[in-house]
Amino acid sequence: MLFHAITSCFAFLSPIAAQQIYDVWSTTWDRSDLFTYTNLYPNPIDFTTPGATGSADIVVTDTTLYQSMIGFGASLTDSSAQLLSELKSSDSDTYWDIINYLFDPTDGADAAGFSYIRVPLGASDFSASVYSFDDTDGDTSLSDFNINAAPSYLYDVLQDIAGVNSYLKIHILPWSPPGWMKDSGTMLGGSFQSEYTDTYASYLLKCLQAYSDMGFSVYAIGVQNEPQNSDSTYPTCLISASQEAAIGLQLRSLMDSNGFSDTIIIGYEHNWNDAADYPVTLMQDAASAFAGVSFHCYAGSVSDQEEFYDAYPDKDIFFTECTGEFGSDWWSDIKWYMDNIFIGSPNYWSKNGAMWNLALDGNGQPTLPGTDSCGTPCRPIVTVNSNGTYNYNQEFYAIAQASKAILPKDTDGPFGQRVEVAVNGDLDWGLIVAAYVTNRTDSTDWLRYSLVVLNWDDQPSGSWDPTNITATIEFRGQQATYTFPVGVTTLWWYGAPL
Repeated sequence: MLFHAITSCFAFLSPIAAQQIYDVWSTTWDRSDLFTYTNLYPNPIDFTTPGATGSADIVVTDTTLYQSMIGFGASLTDSSAQLLSELKSSDSDTYWDIINYLFDPTDGADAAGFSYIRVPLGASDFSASVYSFDDTDGDTSLSDFNINAAPSYLYDVLQDIAGVNSYLKIHILPWSPPGWMKDSGTMLGGSFQSEYTDTYASYLLKCLQAYSDMGFSVYAIGVQNEPQNSDSTYPTCLISASQEAAIGLQLRSLMDSNGFSDTIIIGYEHNWNDAADYPVTLMQDAASAFAGVSFHCYAGSVSDQEEFYDAYPDKDIFFTECTGEFGSDWWSDIKWYMDNIFIGSPNYWSKNGAMWNLALDGNGQPTLPGTDSCGTPCRPIVTVNSNGTYNYNQEFYAIAQASKAILPKDTDGPFGQRVEVAVNGDLDWGLIVAAYVTNRTDSTDWLRYSLVVLNWDDQPSGSWDPTNITATIEFRGQQATYTFPVGVTTLWWYGAPL
């Protein structure tokens, strides 16, 4: 850690003279590198007068800017918080090692800097029991509302995370309204009843107020997780686009009147395959209420996000949930996550990318008793076992590589903004790339540029043969050359202000 901090200092001073690549993070297919940092001082890679292009040629056009990013991360479910809290009680040093490695956003830190966290409001399929914040039948005045129906360790762990990362974007939303607002009379499946529109909006406002009273600054709130899913084994709820629109309009009015005008509402929260329907209808009915919509990975393709963007280019797009499952192939998962979520989703306009459970044990537990949501046990970002052992899974390395590209360079500075990038050459298919610029708090300081590159050229002749790709990088009329191993590479350089 100390060596990293010292060597990083040279990288921060180096851009004064020329555009040079000093900082590289790598996760390789064979796990010889796992979010491994390399500082190239005293032999950086220079951008020089262009020569012949490589077999792959990465062209960065930093005059073409796209969306600003908000961070990458995961969900803090009750189950995740329970395991982390138990670890804090039994081995606080290990607990803080994990929290800092996951969430520390400090420039130059040996950490991933997760900056987005999604928190269920009430029970989900990863809770010890079924509960909402008001389980009193017919309590339309919400006099029995109690945010402390959630386990206290949820808020304790969230407070620790927020203390490590001051940039943290907290996104809260329910997996179901209270059961008495639904035709099923329970949080397990069923449909929302429109007669409770105003009551439910007030319920969500109370959630915001309660979080604020606990000292949390909430970035976003949602109306319903996966509103097209009804499952009788865990909290779910069918809410139509028109119902969500009505709730959103009322909630937006309540928020604006009660000091939450800066908190956004994110709609939809469901799969890619319906991108041109439900979320478009939601915007048609209530565009003034919703900042945008979010997507999940369980049906459809990441390119479907383009359909929503084409319909509403001024609305934000988020990607908020996908889960791995135990027993899958490590490298195949990394390739899929980068292609579809941590490179692919931003390239299709998302401002973030996130996986599901932050922490579970080696059996994908604990889960809500009786839930069928993870037939093959869901795999978390970090496995935390009752004996105190832990390990980071492939989800962590995918998120970490993307996160390192967009974190602020300066304290309280901006996150990275996506810029145009293209890959040309005979091996253009071998590299999947996202490019970002991170602006500075001092307008005279050099801007930081970053690439996140997936080299998935592991079968160039139809059989297994992981092959490095030597690529040229074109930037502002100059050229650098870098050999990308099969895996994921994140690299930085600096350029003068435009």
